[in-house]
Amino acid sequence: MRQLTIVQALNEALAIKLQEDGDTLVFGEDIGKNGGVFRVTDGLQDKFGENRVFDTPLAESGILGMSIGLAENKFRPVPELQFFGFVLEAMDSIAGQMSRYRYRTGGTKNLPITIRAPFGGGVHTPELHSDSFEGMVTQAPGIRVVVPSSPYDAKGLLISSIESDDPVLFLEHLKLYRSVKEEVPKEKYTVPLDKANIVRAGDEVTVVAYGQMVHEAVLAAEKSDASVEIIDLRTISPIDMDTIEKSVKKTGNVVVVQEAQRSSGVMGNLSGEIAEHCFMYLESPPKRVTPPDTTFAFGAAENIWIPDSVKIEETIRETLEF
Repeated sequence: MRQLTIVQALNEALAIKLQEDGDTLVFGEDIGKNGGVFRVTDGLQDKFGENRVFDTPLAESGILGMSIGLAENKFRPVPELQFFGFVLEAMDSIAGQMSRYRYRTGGTKNLPITIRAPFGGGVHTPELHSDSFEGMVTQAPGIRVVVPSSPYDAKGLLISSIESDDPVLFLEHLKLYRSVKEEVPKEKYTVPLDKANIVRAGDEVTVVAYGQMVHEAVLAAEKSDASVEIIDLRTISPIDMDTIEKSVKKTGNVVVVQEAQRSSGVMGNLSGEIAEHCFMYLESPPKRVTPPDTTFAFGAAENIWIPDSVKIEETIRETLEF
């Protein structure tokens, strides 16, 4: 096996599905000849042609609206939003159309669309390029939201997402694109959707995270004197509550971490689920580590604004001292 970055792993996943299935289409802003702003689609147009891998106008609502029409006509679209911060231009296609299409058609039709989008901070992008708006999409029933944190998971989860008959929002953290490498098989494989991953075993406190925050949680665990169990959600809607409940009932303490603002986020909902289902097993209240409820900070201040391993380790200690 080879050591690949997430960018390389995603490129391989797309190439496999384009090769296997002639109905799979990959399209978005600058993803053709240019290979995408982060080069995830590099070389795919040369290999599979302009009818299978093609550029679109700079119009997020048009990209996702076209995806719906293609999926209705038996294609398997994989559109890219160049940055997830611009999803606001296309929320009707996501929350008002594709997520409720099966319900609207009485279970007779599917929209197998996989929307890829980079998100997240730590790379000093301009305004709206690093925002974490995933909480808005998780509130729309009928669409999965998948967030890999490693190259191995990125390839396997993307293949699983494209093969799913459900619409999927597949979010790729900007800071992780090239900062982590891992052994990734060359052949096709899948990683199951809706299944969390225990990346570190422990028995005193459970830390739940996704995306870049998984890596910050691992750093925090390495600094801590406690026995820390770390769960990577991988799919943030729907959440794998079975794995989380089993861990929390074992440790009795839980810290949840997200890069998105505190209010209305994925981890606020998860904290409520943990309190409801694990209350009698908890030795302390669930604790959240999040940024403040402000607009994402400008580049010069984002490292102060985004949670890090120091803040997570402090929260682990506070939880155990409760």
